[in-house]
Amino acid sequence: MIEDFIDAFRNFSRSKTRTFLSLLGVIIGVASVIVITSMGESSTRQIQDTFGSSGLDLVSVSSGMMRRGRDAVTLKFDEPFRADVFDNIPNIKKVWYKNSLSATVSYGETSVSYSATAVETGYLEMCKLELDYGSYFSVTDDFVGAQKMIIGSEVASALFPDGDAVGKNVLVVTSKIPFSFKVVGVLKEQSSGMESSTTGIYIPRGFYSKKITPNPSADTVMLQATDKSLCTAIVTDVTNYCVEKSGTEGSVWVSSMQTMIDQMSSITSTLSLMLSGIAAISLLVGGIGIMNIMIVTVTERRQEIGIRKALGASPFAICRQFLVESASITLLGGTFGILLGIGISFAVEYVKGQPFAVQVPACLVSFVFSVLVGVFFGLNPARRAAKLDPVDALAS
Repeated sequence: MIEDFIDAFRNFSRSKTRTFLSLLGVIIGVASVIVITSMGESSTRQIQDTFGSSGLDLVSVSSGMMRRGRDAVTLKFDEPFRADVFDNIPNIKKVWYKNSLSATVSYGETSVSYSATAVETGYLEMCKLELDYGSYFSVTDDFVGAQKMIIGSEVASALFPDGDAVGKNVLVVTSKIPFSFKVVGVLKEQSSGMESSTTGIYIPRGFYSKKITPNPSADTVMLQATDKSLCTAIVTDVTNYCVEKSGTEGSVWVSSMQTMIDQMSSITSTLSLMLSGIAAISLLVGGIGIMNIMIVTVTERRQEIGIRKALGASPFAICRQFLVESASITLLGGTFGILLGIGISFAVEYVKGQPFAVQVPACLVSFVFSVLVGVFFGLNPARRAAKLDPVDALAS
């Protein structure tokens, strides 16, 4: 077997152009599969990086555009609803309520307008929003309705270009009513999932319920799952529960980042698989080219085959010789294709700024497939060589 490999590489060196053309189809096919799968994996990682690692265990519930029926009931996100969700939906760790309001925040001559969010104590920590400096809201702040505020890095830069925002009092106008707030924390810029660490403005929900809207229903309910893998099931359970409770479809809008990431990753994987299948066609085309080359090779080397048979070589030995030669072409092509595919993937992802990711299983599968293609398409020429009559072969 080793001698057959040595003879194969020796024959390749005699006809370099023919060998290169035979390799080309296999190289392109293997490289294409690797580039496509690599780009698909990189896109999936980029999606995950964009969403951030925090907030993947959260399910968001908000009012939907429901089609009201005669028996429809309007859902209110109040304390009884919170208790009902805990009792009826499994795998929920905690239920968080929050409200949104438009606000114009001013300090001196500078004003910015963003959407502010009234949150419960511990919500920002749960979302893993880290502080650049300052402190989070305390239980007391929420209970007494303290006029305190935590702002994002972009808001802090706009209002306090010299830094040191903590301890400063700002004027907040919402619904044409002015309030004075003390800045107690500035968020560190980061990928934070469902909440913004740059343009976010957060106040205690206790203040909102005491000074702005007494005993309010929540605008948005955030359900924290016991594990992020359960978010998809919770989305389905909450949707069905709210439809049953309200008596109509579309009573709520339920979503989760993990579900969105899973859906986008599934789409990316499906596209990558489809394009890889198309790219694998070039391997088959390369295999047909190899079969044609091997048929020509057998014809050119009829005298060599006749001499080997006259000296006692068995049909199996002749068949094995040409099968090894055919497999060697695809083995070389697969190796060069993997190196080329990794090189192109790295270059493209470096230019696009995507995380570099090569799927090792794709490399192995494409390599093994290329060798099998060589064996399959080399089998017919090898059998032809094995069946040659030594007398006829020598006479030619």
